[in-house]
Amino acid sequence: MSETTNRPVPIPTPETEHFWNGTKAGRLLLQRCPGCDEAYFPPRPFCPRCSSREVVVEQASGRGSLHSYVINHRPHPAFDGPYSIAVVALDEGPRMMTNIVGCPQTPEALELDMAVEVTFEPITDDITLPLFRPVAADGGGS
Repeated sequence: MSETTNRPVPIPTPETEHFWNGTKAGRLLLQRCPGCDEAYFPPRPFCPRCSSREVVVEQASGRGSLHSYVINHRPHPAFDGPYSIAVVALDEGPRMMTNIVGCPQTPEALELDMAVEVTFEPITDDITLPLFRPVAADGGGS
């Protein structure tokens, strides 16, 4: 994998390193507070609901629904043509900002509340992005 990309590359921090290690391994990881059962994203060292520092990392299902999006038509060196900037509501509860891939970038294809699943795109040797794609009509994905 080349270290050359036009896409902005996240820089892992001590609080997010587990997340990026997970995406590199093809796993979407969330944190959950055992005290109040809140699953949350983005990663942080404390629960956003009750402020507990007793948090655990768990693998998410990678499934959710398209909560909101905008289709960007302005040129960007990292993207060919229009691309979606989306918010996905994960089945576990948290919402993630992402891109929707694997379908036309049109309002007809990007239906609110449609089922989506995570897919992983390596962009450098160290960073793999979690993106989302529509779930196949038969309910099966990859």
